[in-house]
Amino acid sequence: MLIPREIIEEIVARTDINDVIGSYVTLKRAGSNMQGLCPFHSEKSPSFTVFSRTNSFYCFGCGAGGDAINFVMRAENLDYPSAVEFLATRAGITIPQDKNEVARMGMSRKRVYEMNLAAAKFFRENLFDKEVGFEAMNYLAGTRKLSPLIIKRFGLGFAPNNFFALTNHMRSLGFSEQELIDGFLCGKSQKGNLYDYFRNRVIFPIIDVTGNVIAFGGRVMDDSKPKYLNSSDTPGFKKSKNLFALNYAKNHCSEQIILCEGYMDVIALHAAGVENAVATLGTALTSEQARMLTKYTKKVILLYDSDDAGQRATDRAIQILNEVGLEVRILKLNNAKDPDEYIRKFGAERFKALLGESRTGFDFKVSRALVGLDLQIPDDKIKASKAICDIIADSTSGVEREVFLAKASELLKLPIDVLRNNVEMTIKKRVKEFKQNESKQAQMSIKHVGDRVNPDAIKNIQANALEENILGLLLIYDEYRQSVISGKIELTPDDFVTAFGKKVFEAIIEVAKSNGEFLYAMLGQFFTAEEMGRLEKMRQNRLSLTENGYDVLDVSISALKSERDKKNSTDSGDKFATLRAKQEQLKNKRK
Repeated sequence: MLIPREIIEEIVARTDINDVIGSYVTLKRAGSNMQGLCPFHSEKSPSFTVFSRTNSFYCFGCGAGGDAINFVMRAENLDYPSAVEFLATRAGITIPQDKNEVARMGMSRKRVYEMNLAAAKFFRENLFDKEVGFEAMNYLAGTRKLSPLIIKRFGLGFAPNNFFALTNHMRSLGFSEQELIDGFLCGKSQKGNLYDYFRNRVIFPIIDVTGNVIAFGGRVMDDSKPKYLNSSDTPGFKKSKNLFALNYAKNHCSEQIILCEGYMDVIALHAAGVENAVATLGTALTSEQARMLTKYTKKVILLYDSDDAGQRATDRAIQILNEVGLEVRILKLNNAKDPDEYIRKFGAERFKALLGESRTGFDFKVSRALVGLDLQIPDDKIKASKAICDIIADSTSGVEREVFLAKASELLKLPIDVLRNNVEMTIKKRVKEFKQNESKQAQMSIKHVGDRVNPDAIKNIQANALEENILGLLLIYDEYRQSVISGKIELTPDDFVTAFGKKVFEAIIEVAKSNGEFLYAMLGQFFTAEEMGRLEKMRQNRLSLTENGYDVLDVSISALKSERDKKNSTDSGDKFATLRAKQEQLKNKRK
């Protein structure tokens, strides 16, 4: 059975590839990525890279690559379904076992909204029921000190500790079993019985900017795991494209918006009069969410936890937000674990004043680099200068680098020219290493000796190179995939020369046509771990280049079709020659 797309999407959303791979490999930061010694072949110098931007990995030494699922396949020697189950268990997700159960079908967005609104009303009624919702209301109003006004403003509710309370209520309103499953309000047991997905949890309705209830988050009232449970994607909701409380914050964030980790952080800030706060929905910040923020603000203040996971999330968010052109500041809370605790300790006005003390992304990274170092000790000062020069070298802007160099010179009490030389040397070294690796890979690609993934490549090296260019672009850009599907770009499986190239093209288009957006992880159902490594190589090769426009794709397709025509012509000639030879043999026998 093919695993439902929504399950794979949920697993990918809840899985931090750095955490997964970091449990097998010692990873060290290398610019915006992470590097380590490859676990799949012996090496002394790290050639294994984890790419934060694409949530994938690739070893430039042995060619292993893919996403977290592919890594687990290799590391644990599992097939694709078993690797998915491995990560699902890790993330607290249940995979349907019914072989007849398929991915959520085409319930209309309007129907999802109607169903969610009815569910939200049910949860709210339970919260305000003095008997059923006593414990939950005590938590919100007592422990969290939320006023009735705030509780009602955010539409908070309570899911009873009952397997069938919501199910029975929604059925009484005329919603079908399949609709409840598709809307991620109910699950189905192995025996085929429906059960409430949210149980014994405070409920946080997620509302879009037009006022529709699109999903739910739930905080457990006991020690059950996970602590927070969130709706999976449905026909009316995609978590990577929504933010909690943006429906309110959009009216107060033209200058800046505060990005938090959790629902309660946001609610506490709004209750204190800080109404420009939002939160991601149980996942790390996505590029789609970052692009969404550009519609409403020009500056983002990150307010994440100070633990290791929070620091890694901050690093990644800085990169994603910078890529879409947003100014990024980082706010650190002292003597409090979250905004709610800080405001209760020091008051709302103190928090508002603290916003002016937020740091730049550069300052944040430098402070992390200096942890445990004493600049009065020569060896520590050398380590600090190297780390800071590496941070500066990550910047692609010459102006930014000069500003950062001036700050670093003042901090380290070192001449700016010395630091500038170190930064330039670091950049040159990276460029050299990239070119050497690119050259090495190019030589290996040209040879294609013993290529088990694509044995046809050696028969037509030029066609294979063109196919990898085209497939790399299709793996990255949705507009190219959609143009192929619509016929705007004329490209078919028959245009491919190698059997592997044809197989990859067909899989990409099949996944792109499936319900929802293109999901790279879905490709693992069609390819081995070794083949996924080749796909990752195609993708990373194109991502490393600056020219990936339509003209590059168009030229590559035209050239590939020419190679195809040459091959067909040669094949036809060979067949004709073989046929003539057989005819001559028959004539000679007759004589």
